[in-house]
Amino acid sequence: LMFGNISGVPPIEVVIVGAGTVGEFAARSALGLGANVKVFDNSLTKLRNIQTNLKQTIYTSTLQPKNLLKSLKRCDVAIGAVRGSDRSPIVVSSTMVEHMKKGSVIIDVSIDMGGCFETSELTTHDKPTREKFGVIHYGVPNIPARYPRTSSVSISNIFTPYLLKIGEDGGLENSLRFDRGLRNGLYMYHGILTNKSVGEWFDLKYSDINFLIF
Repeated sequence: LMFGNISGVPPIEVVIVGAGTVGEFAARSALGLGANVKVFDNSLTKLRNIQTNLKQTIYTSTLQPKNLLKSLKRCDVAIGAVRGSDRSPIVVSSTMVEHMKKGSVIIDVSIDMGGCFETSELTTHDKPTREKFGVIHYGVPNIPARYPRTSSVSISNIFTPYLLKIGEDGGLENSLRFDRGLRNGLYMYHGILTNKSVGEWFDLKYSDINFLIF
């Protein structure tokens, strides 16, 4: 099936689970290609924001299993973009996937945090898809790496201001004291694990960074 709003041809149906940044840009891309888009999330604030940012009214719903299953049965593409504080919550069960159309596609962008589709498995760029219940699953954890030049420039644009600010602050130690966002992104500090999720996943001792920085 081809994306594209062609006269006389029914548009592709896309279901997006998660109305955060990934969900918003997935919706923006799908709408730009002429697809019908439905977005699910339990945060009414995120659902309102995505409609405001897209500057148009689209189908939105909280994660009610009955409504979600109905939409999944009809969709051609399902995109999972749900994050959690630890592992991504499993929103779409194996039974729901069984009811999807044969040949439909699941793209689980949350796979790097475990995935929000129960049937998702890690795949690679060398072999990006697997098939379960007749549904094609795409579970590559680092999708932008498919376009290394673009992703390198993009991530440089994000990191460069941080690096310049660290220099202006007099080094990393000072930046960590005053920049809460940078501090929350820290995994190791002087050889001490500071990330709770990694510690719990691998049963390693970890310490709160706020107790280590004075």
